[in-house]
Amino acid sequence: MISNDAPRILICRLSAVGDCILTMPMLCALREQFPHAFLGWVVQPGSASLLENHPALDRLIVVDKRWLKSRQKIREVRRELRSFQFEIAIDPQSLSKSALLAWLSGAKQRLGFQSPRGRELSLWLNNHFIKPSSQHLLDCQLELLQPLGVTAPKVEFRLPSNPQAEEKAESFLSSAHLRGGYVAMNPGAGWDSKLWPADRFGRVARALGQRHQIPTLVVWAGDRERAWAEQILSHSGGHAVLAPATSLPELAALLRRARLFLASDTGPLHLASAVGTTCVGLHGTTRYQASGAYGRQHISIQHRFQSGTSRARRRASNDAMREIQVEPVVRACEELLARPVDQVTRDAA
Repeated sequence: MISNDAPRILICRLSAVGDCILTMPMLCALREQFPHAFLGWVVQPGSASLLENHPALDRLIVVDKRWLKSRQKIREVRRELRSFQFEIAIDPQSLSKSALLAWLSGAKQRLGFQSPRGRELSLWLNNHFIKPSSQHLLDCQLELLQPLGVTAPKVEFRLPSNPQAEEKAESFLSSAHLRGGYVAMNPGAGWDSKLWPADRFGRVARALGQRHQIPTLVVWAGDRERAWAEQILSHSGGHAVLAPATSLPELAALLRRARLFLASDTGPLHLASAVGTTCVGLHGTTRYQASGAYGRQHISIQHRFQSGTSRARRRASNDAMREIQVEPVVRACEELLARPVDQVTRDAA
């Protein structure tokens, strides 16, 4: 499929934050295989800040979330994409929007997933289909590269560091007296069915503070998560600290410095993993084997999988999450905290 050593390749992964992070190893694998390639990525604004200045990326193309609502916007997007003369488009999202962008790019070879992972119009707009054999989403996406001769690549994220964000994180940690080490946690999730009760996060923070004299930093985004974060503080016995509002690069800087990170299956979980922080992930309506923090250094906890279609699981209650009790989560955190720091760093690498 590749006729030269400098192909022009477009990745079509629009959202969400966690999925974009799990697509970064695809970008890195392409750069490793084709060092002279021109690599582009079309994305929506939400995740764009994490991809800016990525060392493997030549061009970041940001499209408005509502670009499909306007014929003029569609024409503008088509004109911009075609100006780069992409030969190959890779569609790890494999939905209508992402596949349409691959088609609009003019790329003659458009790689996507077979059904059922490939859905909607992607099954008509893409023209090369892969049936993945892996469990984890990250590994499935890497299988899309097999027609390009990329097999068993090393998994790397190479998440770029933002100097201003790093400086802001250092300043906050100094003022909050957290330079000695801390656990980070986040109570939010993209689906309400993924939520673990805020009071239980608070009880984990209290247990870790009392038993191990380590504070917890509670990170959040938006008013709803801030309210939950404040609930965590109220149940922590004084062992938790509220993080400031952060951009994604600033959140990455805070997570990079944490001893471990606790969250459900959400974007910050994959962000923490990408920056090398070990994680405890909580799962109910998603399978940890498919969407847990990537790598053997992490711990995933799932009492029961709340089955059903993706839409049904998204709209479900968080009953499966509520079956996860506090003490097993505390024990998992303690297991990670007991590891030597150099071992944690080596595993994460």
